[in-house]
Amino acid sequence: MTPLDLFTDYTLRNVALGSALLGITGGVIGAFTMLRRQSLLGDALAHAALPGVCLAFLLTGSKAPLWLLLGAGLSGWLGALAVITVLKYTRLSEDATLGTMLSAFFGFGIALLTFIAGSGDANQSGLDKFLFGQAATIVAADVTVMAALSAVGLGLVALLFKEFKLITFDPTYAHTLGYPTGRLGTLLTSLAVIAVMVGLQTVGVVLMAAMLIAPPAAARQWTDQLGRMLLLSAVFGALSGVVGAVISAGNANLPTGPVIIVVASAVLLISLFLAPKRGLLWAKFASMRRGRELREAMRRGVRP
Repeated sequence: MTPLDLFTDYTLRNVALGSALLGITGGVIGAFTMLRRQSLLGDALAHAALPGVCLAFLLTGSKAPLWLLLGAGLSGWLGALAVITVLKYTRLSEDATLGTMLSAFFGFGIALLTFIAGSGDANQSGLDKFLFGQAATIVAADVTVMAALSAVGLGLVALLFKEFKLITFDPTYAHTLGYPTGRLGTLLTSLAVIAVMVGLQTVGVVLMAAMLIAPPAAARQWTDQLGRMLLLSAVFGALSGVVGAVISAGNANLPTGPVIIVVASAVLLISLFLAPKRGLLWAKFASMRRGRELREAMRRGVRP
């Protein structure tokens, strides 16, 4: 496996492009989710997409990615609305709501998946791959669909960047200025659904949440500015996707989705240790330096 294979190998090129699109989209949209302290929301939305995949197959009898992704998106969006509604009209806490919806939708999806598997329909083979992704099956048409979804999600972020930034850091102030904070929050949640749709084929419903959390969390260690954080998160996400795809392609026994998540986790760990100011090692060095300065000041009889 050589770097040139990224351009000459048809399968690897498609997988790498799809993984990069996932990393960029998940990194940018996931940054807002993380900053709003709704990281578990991505996990809930990803799991809520599974019954949509199964119902789309039952209704159409087709495994065409477009239909399955549309079903996943609709199911994920309904799951998001369910979470928002429960939080608005009940006293259930956010973590309890997300955990309940995650389990309910995922359980329904597993039940449908088991039903389809036992139906005797030979065409159902491969649906279970949406649990952990099936990156090796991505073709050029799938990349086109993923690129279109990514363009919609990233385009809306660029168009409404100021509004999203305001409701992320100070929703109360945004409300006093007359911004429709409720609708904007729902739109941000809908963008997370789009990110999930982009990543279903690559990493699947079980691992998708990591691509909404790991790149933004890594980027947060390096900067305090939102614009730079979004850029770094996109870079870290794309890097994880491409590197994971290349490593997986070099070893037939390594599944692409899980390898991408491992690479993204490695990027996060490196950032946690080495990022200036926030990195654990930098903090340790700074503490040691302050200790030396204090001891030196005490030795000289100077007040620190």
